[in-house]
Amino acid sequence: MSLFRRALTALLALILAAPAAASPALWRFGDADTTIYLFGTIHALPPGYKWQDSRIEKAMASSDTLVIETLLDKDPQAIASLFPPPDPSLPPILERVPEKSRPAFAALLKKSGLDPAMLSRMPTWQASFMLMGAMMKDLGIQRDAGVENSLMPAFAPPPSPDAKDASPRKVEALETASEQLALFANLSEADQREMLASFADGHSDAKDDYAKLLTAWASGNEAAIAKAFADDKDLTPHLREILLRRRNANWAEWLKKRLATPGTVFVAVGAGHLAGPLSVQSMLAAEGITVERIWSERDRKKRPTRH
Repeated sequence: MSLFRRALTALLALILAAPAAASPALWRFGDADTTIYLFGTIHALPPGYKWQDSRIEKAMASSDTLVIETLLDKDPQAIASLFPPPDPSLPPILERVPEKSRPAFAALLKKSGLDPAMLSRMPTWQASFMLMGAMMKDLGIQRDAGVENSLMPAFAPPPSPDAKDASPRKVEALETASEQLALFANLSEADQREMLASFADGHSDAKDDYAKLLTAWASGNEAAIAKAFADDKDLTPHLREILLRRRNANWAEWLKKRLATPGTVFVAVGAGHLAGPLSVQSMLAAEGITVERIWSERDRKKRPTRH
């Protein structure tokens, strides 16, 4: 299951309920005048899923800045400018997936209601995004069910600088919308087609896969999250380099530099970036920065994980 398919499986979690006491993993590091929290997220959650506990609430309340992976411009024209114009010379969309995957892919395409001719004029990565969006709409999933969108309102700037309750809290991003889209647009055609085929190839076990991932995340099981990514056969070495290791290295460098600015920062990124040997914490450790895990009351007796 590739990183892209992990996003797909998140969209299929319609009937899962939060555990009695969710306790996702939370980390912290800093210096004399700067504190940085690291929190791994699930970008799409079942509606109404309860995941915050006292640790997370306390960390959020003390933070003056929320940092997420990316901030997408709400202006449709700004987003549209990032996509190339239609190209009639591209091969039909169905021919871009392996022959063995075409029956399942054709069924998904029909259910989506998208015009195959329209998708066939798009680069493969863009067609993948369109298909994901259509599936979200068909399933009634709203993007604001994810962790990041539930965090952002608390850090939104006041309506005006003169507001009595004006707060210095703000939202920043580690990547721009164009930088994140470029990660996919610059993939080789083979990688883009693998991403497209993952919709069909992972359809049958998508809900089960997501249920396992969600359980691991909600219980703070870093090892299980790391194993899920390590066992991911569709995450080729090249995709792992582009979408995981390289980004984590960039983020670790950003975090290291952020220590020079006083304040408290709550950094929320996909949980897969904070687990395993390629994790942001491991890269910070290589720079001599110790990151400590903040255990929940329930899990306090567990042996702390240090990086």
